[in-house]
Amino acid sequence: MHTALNQMTVRHLDFTTFLDLARDLGCIGVEVRNDLGRPLFDGIPAEVAGKMVRDRGLRILGMSEVYAFNSWDDNIRAKVETIIAAAKASDAETISLIPRNDGTQVGNGERQANLRIALKEVLPMLEEADMIALVEPLGFGRSSLRSKTELVEVIEALDATGRYKLVHDTFHHTLADGGPMFPEHTGIVHISGVVDPALRVDQMEDEHRVLVDDRDCLGNIEQIRALLKAGYKGAISYECFAPEIHALKEPFADLKASFEFIASELQAQPA
Repeated sequence: MHTALNQMTVRHLDFTTFLDLARDLGCIGVEVRNDLGRPLFDGIPAEVAGKMVRDRGLRILGMSEVYAFNSWDDNIRAKVETIIAAAKASDAETISLIPRNDGTQVGNGERQANLRIALKEVLPMLEEADMIALVEPLGFGRSSLRSKTELVEVIEALDATGRYKLVHDTFHHTLADGGPMFPEHTGIVHISGVVDPALRVDQMEDEHRVLVDDRDCLGNIEQIRALLKAGYKGAISYECFAPEIHALKEPFADLKASFEFIASELQAQPA
């Protein structure tokens, strides 16, 4: 299992400490973010940040994010151009496109059309930059892109499987009622756990996303096992949003224990 660390999991760490943590955990790479309330890379120039990553034996697996990419307009185009430029400068391998998540543009027909328009517009930008975009379906009922199947259909219709990959997020997969997995289309896997047994699936929110242990309600082990069995060979990246995880003073021990728990469970019943 190749592990990675999303910057959201330890959002309060400065960039250097974040990289050191990922290295010490044995991760193959990191995902960096522009939505933490401070500049990307904490304001470090992208070229310098990229070297800091490489010097630690890591890769920038992804750069997040352009939100509401499927509400295409000139503003979204400019944001895509900006993030592609930052990704190229820092040697990031992918950019992240996140769908609108406010209960609008969710109608059948409307959402598929909006998705196709946006992916068609972004495609030549990706080709020119030799960049891959990760698109993440969000399982919330208010999301304008919940279905991995709908996403894959549009990607294949555009003959763009080399430029677009999907994010398999174990939390959002559960919220979207499961469904098919597409390991051949998957660019990264996001993991997080929900451990409150009193929560119904439709009550789960980002704030409930903690580390995976034996109390997990999302079936992380089963999802990871199924993906690996189906041939997925990419990174398993920790993306936690819960305030109590962000508040951890020494996250190394907790993250290490959780990664080891997952690995032991997978080893006990291999893919």
